[in-house]
Amino acid sequence: MKALLVNGSPRAKGCTYTALTELAKTLENQGIETEIVHVGHKDVRGCIACRKCHETGKCVFDDIVNEVAPKLAQADAFVIGAPVYFASPAGGAISFMDRLFFSTLNIDKTMKVGAAVVTCRRGGNTATFDVLNKYFSMNNMPIATSQYWNMVHGSSAEEVLEDKEGLQTMRTLGKNMAFLMRSIQWGKENVGLPEREPVTFTSFHH
Repeated sequence: MKALLVNGSPRAKGCTYTALTELAKTLENQGIETEIVHVGHKDVRGCIACRKCHETGKCVFDDIVNEVAPKLAQADAFVIGAPVYFASPAGGAISFMDRLFFSTLNIDKTMKVGAAVVTCRRGGNTATFDVLNKYFSMNNMPIATSQYWNMVHGSSAEEVLEDKEGLQTMRTLGKNMAFLMRSIQWGKENVGLPEREPVTFTSFHH
């Protein structure tokens, strides 16, 4: 089983990477293969809702989003990590997630475990956490939680390493994710996925 972890911070090995690394180590100790992909430093433009992806199966802007999409398809779990910028996720992370999840509507994400990891110096973390979890909660993805909201504090990687509770939260998240992943796999093999109705879209705009 595999978990894909995305670093949405502009910094390659800062606070977000430190939190994701602690999570990845725990997942690997639980027998889960992990991969961390850094996207936050890329020039990722926002979605323009052209809907070309619905025709071609990939985003019209051929960048890191299209590189990660096949990895998402193969993963059993997906984690997005991002720092807080003005009480919301860093802009690059949002642009990446908007385009990744919109352009992969052809990829069934049902029962892929989702988790958000947030890093901040002081505040804005719960608002950021809520934003990131929205991608999972409208794609039939169970959201993995921990003993506290999935976040660490610090303005540098060194400070994050001093956040003992935050690091413990990452380890607990990893154990919970591994349990969920194995339980869902057992359910698929012995019970089967829930029956799905055709999706109905309701709009009151005329």
